[in-house]
Amino acid sequence: MIKRLLLIFSLYVPIGLLAQQNDTWDLLRCVEYAMENNISVKQADVQARLQALQAKLSKANRIPSLAFSSSGGYQFGRSLNPTTYSYTNNSIFQQTYSLQSGITLFNWFSIKNTIKADQASADAAEVDINRAKNDVTLNIAAAYLQLLLSIEQINNAKNQIGLTTKQLQLTRKQVDAGGLPELSAAQFESQLATDSGTYYTNYVTMQQNKLQLMALLNLSADAPFEVSIPDVEKIKLIPIGELEPNALFETAVATQYQQKVDAFKIKAAGYAIKSAKAAMYPTLSLFGNIGSNFSNIYTNQVGATPYIDTIGSVNVQGNNYFVTTPYNIPIYKKPDYLKQIFNLNLNQSVGLTLNVPIFNYRQLRTNYERSKLNLKNAELTQALNKQTLQQNIYTAYTNAISGIKNFNANTKAADYASYAYDLSQKRYDIGMQSTSDYLIQQNNLYQAQVKKASSHYEYIFRLLVLEFYKNNQISLY
Repeated sequence: MIKRLLLIFSLYVPIGLLAQQNDTWDLLRCVEYAMENNISVKQADVQARLQALQAKLSKANRIPSLAFSSSGGYQFGRSLNPTTYSYTNNSIFQQTYSLQSGITLFNWFSIKNTIKADQASADAAEVDINRAKNDVTLNIAAAYLQLLLSIEQINNAKNQIGLTTKQLQLTRKQVDAGGLPELSAAQFESQLATDSGTYYTNYVTMQQNKLQLMALLNLSADAPFEVSIPDVEKIKLIPIGELEPNALFETAVATQYQQKVDAFKIKAAGYAIKSAKAAMYPTLSLFGNIGSNFSNIYTNQVGATPYIDTIGSVNVQGNNYFVTTPYNIPIYKKPDYLKQIFNLNLNQSVGLTLNVPIFNYRQLRTNYERSKLNLKNAELTQALNKQTLQQNIYTAYTNAISGIKNFNANTKAADYASYAYDLSQKRYDIGMQSTSDYLIQQNNLYQAQVKKASSHYEYIFRLLVLEFYKNNQISLY
């Protein structure tokens, strides 16, 4: 029974627990890797680039537009002759070219304010990348410490199995020698099975915590991954006396990225109101156009042939005189393609356009009113985030104070449990204590060690959260 349990136990012990690995991940490496690979951070970066593109698009509205168009095709049946402007039944091939340009001269600074609004939104999205990184940093620190705790709990369970196994071996010898009843050995066998089950449960918890941390790092679940195990006693923490919540809140309001994001969004909403209001006023624009066309039946007069036509005669005193009239017969020629396009059919236009919105189903007015509500919503969001920040800081401070007291209490409890176990061990060795009472003291020691470890890591994390609000960073060194 003992050999079988030890064999199963050895198969479940993670390699990272048996020996320190060369390729291990400390908290700093986890955070730095996540800054480049975490999905939430990548999404924030994509959103920032989208907002930057929108800002560039808004700025481009200041420069003139320029567009080229061309069309060509055949006309059949009754069509207009482009030369005589009379209708003909011939098939006609026509091709047109047009180059148009336009620019807004004045629209009550709507474009200017739109540019400012989009730039403020782009700035907010850029800062939001750091906000996402901060959130990921906190989540990684929590997951990292939770993984360290689960590893320590495995070690505690391993030690518990070792104690029970050792005592079972000694008890079995005494039972075989007739010094103790079989019941004593059976009780240790039962305790060893219970301890093994506790170990396997802790192992599964450790694996789950590891997968959670790997997910934050965007690592594949089957990738090799072991964390370095620091000496928790040497973790440098700022004394709780230097982390007064009111001072932390004032610092966090000025330094936390979420507060900066909210400020930029309020700024963007303010400019959006001005832009929406300007859109309700007239807009003055300048336009220009250069066009030309080609037709396969177009003819151009290139000259004329003089001709005298007799239109009648007059008899004067018996003599006939012919009446003639001179005129020119025009000579037409089909000009070539380029001459039609760049000379004969070239046309230009330039002008001003005044657009006065009179009634557009209340769309512009609704946009203006909606923009004012967006500003109000941004201000409320800022107030809510500020309130949440204050609540989080004071809650973290209260939890840190409670964590310190809880850790100190559990440390004393573990010390007394260890002392009680030593006394129980001595009494059991000389036959003055029953197996049941001995196992109770052993389990009490294990539970006390578990609570001490749990409260220790919780206390460390609570202080790290407060340090984060103070310095915008987390470190175990």
